[in-house]
Amino acid sequence: MISKEQFDKELELIIENAIREDVGDGDHSSLACIPADAMGKAKLLVKEDGILAGVEFAKMIFNYVDSDMEVEVLIEDGTPVKYGDIAFYVTGKSQSILKAERVVLNSMQRMSAIATKTSEFMKLVEGTKAKILDTRKTTPGIRAIEKWAVKIGGGENHRFALYDMIMLKDNHIDFAGGITQAINKTKQYLKDENKDLKIIVEARDLNEIAEILANDGVYQILIDNFNFEDTKKAVAMINGKCFAESSGNINEKTIREYANCGVDFISSGALTHSVYNMDLSLKAVL
Repeated sequence: MISKEQFDKELELIIENAIREDVGDGDHSSLACIPADAMGKAKLLVKEDGILAGVEFAKMIFNYVDSDMEVEVLIEDGTPVKYGDIAFYVTGKSQSILKAERVVLNSMQRMSAIATKTSEFMKLVEGTKAKILDTRKTTPGIRAIEKWAVKIGGGENHRFALYDMIMLKDNHIDFAGGITQAINKTKQYLKDENKDLKIIVEARDLNEIAEILANDGVYQILIDNFNFEDTKKAVAMINGKCFAESSGNINEKTIREYANCGVDFISSGALTHSVYNMDLSLKAVL
């Protein structure tokens, strides 16, 4: 998995690029009418029920824009919130607060939506052994905060990117000439390159499950787009020899049934690609 150092660097890059994109050569609206030495205070107002996420990231944004700004946190990340709650107060130069405002809101609204959906999925699998995983189906450029939000919502991160885990999916298998060929070539590659990466292999049917199991060194089998009955059969075949992960056709109506099939993990791209931003606003305190 990605190291903390790498993850922190991703966060820094997100903030740097977001401010570059939003501010450019200056916040001329604020520069035009707000004195440079004017001080102000604002509150982060919750306008929709859900799970709050992005408070710690907001603190990083404020610090990047102006290290003299102070944030008083009232509600921590991962906390259920309701309409009217105040998550935090930020105090500092008015120009600095306004400069950071949109990046903070865009980030927190997205993160809170993802955390809320993840939390909902977690509740739907309570009492089973299934854990909820995210995917690489993230918004280009902000993967780190979207995966952070999944964790805040109670889920777990799958591989961060192409470099921290091997996942042999249908196209890899077909291009390599088959499952066994793909696995053998992968193990040889890891040996040659002196890399220690987990291997996950996708299966499209029960025959492919059997072929994967005939090979050593597979950490996890991705049971992709199976119906419930075949998923149960696949789990029985795997029988703890490696981890079993369900993916495809995962939604609020199906997730419990897949969890009941006995899989270890359920991955869903919907956690990050199919959410509506949670309504938050940053309002001046007069």
